[in-house]
Amino acid sequence: MPQPLTATVQGRFPARLPAAGALLTALALTATACTSGTPSLQSDTATNLPVRQGGSLVIGAEQEPDCADWIGTCGASIWGTYLMQTQTVPQVFNVRLKGGNWTPVASNLMASEPTTKLVGNQQQITYRLNPKAVWSDGKPITSADLKYTALQVRDGKAIFDKSGYDRITSVATPDPTTAVVTLKSPYGNWKQLFGAGYGVLPSHLLAGKDRDAVMKDGYTFSGGPWKIASWKRGVSVTLVPNSRYWGPKPHLDKVTFQFASDTSAAVQAFAGGTFDALYPTPQLTTVDQIKTLGSAAHMQVQSQTGNLQALWLNNAKFPFDSAAVRKAFAYSVDRAAIVKRLFGSYGVTAPAQSFNSPLLSRYAADDFSAYKPDAAKAAQLMKADGWTKNGSGFWAKNGKEAAFAVTSLAGNQSRELTEQILQAQLGKAGFRVTIKNSTPANIFGKLAPAGDFQLGLWNLTDSFPNPTLAATFSSTAIPSAANDQSGINFMRIRVPGLDPVLERVDTELDDSARVADSHKAEKLIADDVPSLPLAAVPNILVTGARVGGPLSINPVEGPWWNLAEWGLTK
Repeated sequence: MPQPLTATVQGRFPARLPAAGALLTALALTATACTSGTPSLQSDTATNLPVRQGGSLVIGAEQEPDCADWIGTCGASIWGTYLMQTQTVPQVFNVRLKGGNWTPVASNLMASEPTTKLVGNQQQITYRLNPKAVWSDGKPITSADLKYTALQVRDGKAIFDKSGYDRITSVATPDPTTAVVTLKSPYGNWKQLFGAGYGVLPSHLLAGKDRDAVMKDGYTFSGGPWKIASWKRGVSVTLVPNSRYWGPKPHLDKVTFQFASDTSAAVQAFAGGTFDALYPTPQLTTVDQIKTLGSAAHMQVQSQTGNLQALWLNNAKFPFDSAAVRKAFAYSVDRAAIVKRLFGSYGVTAPAQSFNSPLLSRYAADDFSAYKPDAAKAAQLMKADGWTKNGSGFWAKNGKEAAFAVTSLAGNQSRELTEQILQAQLGKAGFRVTIKNSTPANIFGKLAPAGDFQLGLWNLTDSFPNPTLAATFSSTAIPSAANDQSGINFMRIRVPGLDPVLERVDTELDDSARVADSHKAEKLIADDVPSLPLAAVPNILVTGARVGGPLSINPVEGPWWNLAEWGLTK
């Protein structure tokens, strides 16, 4: 994704070819979902150009993943999913655009749509694998692979997120192409299992070995159209076709993703011909830079994304261990001003009022719309909680100022501007704000899981069109010894009465009931303000004149979801 700092979470996680007619429809529908009304933007659907066989592309990538062990805690960056995982790890369900909504559809790994039924209070899911599906070494992809993957997630330590897998009681493998997974209780997001972010791993290559050690620096196996030819740390990832892939083979001989963390520099490299495509962060000057390239650049902007940017308050750290301070904070931040400043040129001008991203709009409420700048309400809340302004104009209580640090990605223009705006807004409201930025690897690998921050500024990415607020807001998702440090409730959120509602959202199989419970959950969250949603971040894809094929953005699987169909036009 084009996020400079992004946590991907299973279900609310990290991240996956229809026929030509369906794909053209998808492209057209994507255009209608794109931002409009801004002269500097174009939703370019005229990129389904004929391509030749062979050749190579170099694509700029703004983030380098920390590791390639997708189910481990080090696999938090969505960029790893986009660069390598989607291309090499098979999944049971893909996400495709159908009728204007992004919908799970059975992948070509399956012989038929997986089925589910209730057996007493338990849910039983049956998977029938495509007998043509093989790994890159020619070995069949079997039910043993599903069993291995399921148990690695369920029973493993330092797993990024166990949502759904923690309900598995057994995985039966009556034959090589059939797996029957039994869950101890119903799970509404059951289609995310073996999909969104984790996929299926090869048991014949990994069983009995240290999975993390084998995979973390890249791996040689593949169950997708591409293989990882090399990962040069700090430089690039190179993919080559998987000759044993049972689906459509890539047109290109090689694709190299070259790391370029500075958006402006990456656009300049694109202009100079170094890069053939970009998926840039929507920085302040990005639109203007690309606009100057004229017909040399095709740009698509997608607003129906899974990207939610938020201000994440550590509820276990001073001063946000006070609900009154959290609410006063919410009344002190002019979110609309921040969003217009950051994303106004992309047509995004209103703040997010839900912790469900646009990808999950049917489950979203708007309870956070109550929080607009209101100095009187903020002061009332602080005074009632025992705070008074000191001689420096900052709130203080028991000799301690209402002071905190905001943590985001070091060196990122958009993030640093946001922090500066926050510093000014909150300083005026009586909060002393300092900036303490770091790298994505340090933030998501160390600081956030340990709760070693006060205020975080980062994005969460919904990787599947199902509600998964529990992954972020349930108290059971707080990283701890009890869950093997695998939760992503980095904020240590504990909202009274919320866990049972989130559990109903997770277990309810009736979608209309899930919508109702999701709205109840959002009201509880908004009333407590454990964190504050900021903006839905748009996706941008930029391609050069020599890049052809059906080019579009998948909000779950990224801009290279159909990289096998990309090619050179000349």
